[in-house]
Amino acid sequence: MPKAKISPVRKKLNQSQHLKLGNSKKRSFSNGAKIPPRMKWLFWSYDVKSLDPKKDKDYIITQTLNYGTWEDLKWLFKVYSEKEIKAVVKNPRRGVWFEKVLNFWTTLFNIRIKKDVWQKAIFNINPRF
Repeated sequence: MPKAKISPVRKKLNQSQHLKLGNSKKRSFSNGAKIPPRMKWLFWSYDVKSLDPKKDKDYIITQTLNYGTWEDLKWLFKVYSEKEIKAVVKNPRRGVWFEKVLNFWTTLFNIRIKKDVWQKAIFNINPRF
């Protein structure tokens, strides 16, 4: 049986020392993990010090996947398990995702989302009434 082709993006992500997509070890914040100061700009509507990495997990993951840099993504995959990140992508928050970004992550993780859920998740500055 022929080997499945790996996308160049997934290959690049897998090559990173800190970003292992095949690794879903449970990670926790009990080790004192905090949001790095360099990521403060991702959470412009919150005081970063008040964000709880456990309670605000969906917001932190969504913002980082939507706006984060390569370094931010490495931090995200180091702190949260792939299972936790996939769960956020599978159940996207309403009106906060860029269409191309959500498409990228659903393709990368091989996730299918219902059309109505997809449409509600996409940030749209020109809504149709």
